[in-house]
Amino acid sequence: MKYSHKLSDAVHVLAYIEIYKNDDLSSAAIARSVEANPSMIRRLMSSLVKAGLLNSHPGAVAPELARPLNQITLLDVYKAIDDDRNFLHVDPKTNPNCIVGGNIQETLNGVYDRIQEQAEASMDKVTLDEIVQEILSRNSK
Repeated sequence: MKYSHKLSDAVHVLAYIEIYKNDDLSSAAIARSVEANPSMIRRLMSSLVKAGLLNSHPGAVAPELARPLNQITLLDVYKAIDDDRNFLHVDPKTNPNCIVGGNIQETLNGVYDRIQEQAEASMDKVTLDEIVQEILSRNSK
């Protein structure tokens, strides 16, 4: 099963920018923290800028959060970076002549839609502020 790290990487980028706001905020520095390629970080940052979660200034290495931490939710970040926006996917190639194969797609689509809605509602309750505070509290232990 293929899965993506884009959400956790995007949250990582935003948290890094907040925690290290007075330090090196270059894509290379952030990439070292994420252990990723700087070009991937720039693509993520571009998506975050387009979504209104991050501000950048042409010619300057000074990205900043576009909103206060408590006004950015995990759902905001998810919507900014995830093109597909569905956690679960139904296999589109099933045998329509079989009772299961002919009905599984529509059945699972309904179930998966409910799960997606519940997950998104939960994500909308988690703020970047909570995540940053948890990171900082874990660091002080």
